Amino acid sequence: MPGIDESLLDAMRLQGARGASVVDWISGLALGAVGDAPGGDVEATAAETAELARLATESGALALTGKGPGGVPDDDSGGPSGKEPPVQDLIITNADSYHLLRFVTTTFDSTVFVHLWLDRDEGNLALARIRLAEMADRLVLG
Repeated sequence: MPGIDESLLDAMRLQGARGASVVDWISGLALGAVGDAPGGDVEATAAETAELARLATESGALALTGKGPGGVPDDDSGGPSGKEPPVQDLIITNADSYHLLRFVTTTFDSTVFVHLWLDRDEGNLALARIRLAEMADRLVLG
């Protein structure tokens, strides 16, 4: 199972990848980073994306699980297990790039996400989301 550095290098193999980092959304610290960072400052980017992650995970409306009529889950998952973050990922788009934040599920209460900065003209957002989810599932922290 790959660690942080290997996982980040895998993320950078995606077409259009500009930079990637693993961030703790409680402290706002980058646990690892490769490539470029928006604005050129990895730590500032980590702190800013951590604020977005905290907002999404602590927001009652954004963190709700998909329930159908009568409170029955829309899928077979039954909702978060208590160890899973209440949000799977965030996608932010702007004129020339995408920012994809994928929350990492672990056996303990994880407060970590992977941030991928992707060029809008060269990258494929759908493929990046799939690959980042696979990478986050394999990521070993520690």
